[in-house]
Amino acid sequence: MIFDAHFHIIDPRFPLVANQGYLPPAFTTQDYKTRVQHLQVAGGAVVSGSFQQFDQQYLVAALQQLGPGFVGVTQVPEYITDRDIRQLHASGVRAVRFNVQRGGSATVDHLETLARRAYDVAGWHTELYINSLELKDLMPVLKRLPRISIDHLGLSKEGLPYLLELVAEGAKVKATGFSRCNFNVVEVMQQIYAVDSSALMFGTDLPSTRAPQPFTDEDVALVKDNFPEEAAQRIFYRNAKSFYFPR
Repeated sequence: MIFDAHFHIIDPRFPLVANQGYLPPAFTTQDYKTRVQHLQVAGGAVVSGSFQQFDQQYLVAALQQLGPGFVGVTQVPEYITDRDIRQLHASGVRAVRFNVQRGGSATVDHLETLARRAYDVAGWHTELYINSLELKDLMPVLKRLPRISIDHLGLSKEGLPYLLELVAEGAKVKATGFSRCNFNVVEVMQQIYAVDSSALMFGTDLPSTRAPQPFTDEDVALVKDNFPEEAAQRIFYRNAKSFYFPR
């Protein structure tokens, strides 16, 4: 089974905002279900993209359509009210995302205050789409936050020491978007797993907007072929399931 820890739904019924001149093609919940129907997906996390900015309508609708087992990772402005956080939580949202790489989210100037408030109000964790080289300057703040995850293996070989330092402190890392990374993803996943076997969370990154190479089933095989069965089960399902649905 797979808990798809990172994918996007792009529903043209709801607002989209061009990011750096880019607007994505549609990728609806039905498109997603069709694409993964043979992968034994048993839940997952719908992640807001830069081109969705602070729109919540698409996300609420997507979570309703996908049903139990799926949660949302959203972008919210720093001025969001506690009431709105609670309403989003009731709709299935479980994390606030800071898109440092592309924009469209609250900025890191508000990272600690917004992340802390989202956690205090609703228990949300904080997700960062960031080049791991930029983690260096944020390290003191990130170490103070209770629960964080980093997208796409941190993207950067140069920033790997900072990523591994955060993993040692309890951070989770999404094994997603392999073609976005400038390193051997198997070697980096093995290093992360060696530091903390609960850290890696596999995701399809569908529909792989702007990725050099979109997700293929070979990405699944890459994990299966390079990790023992128990480790693969953790990476594919158990780690993300327990992170998004803590007991």
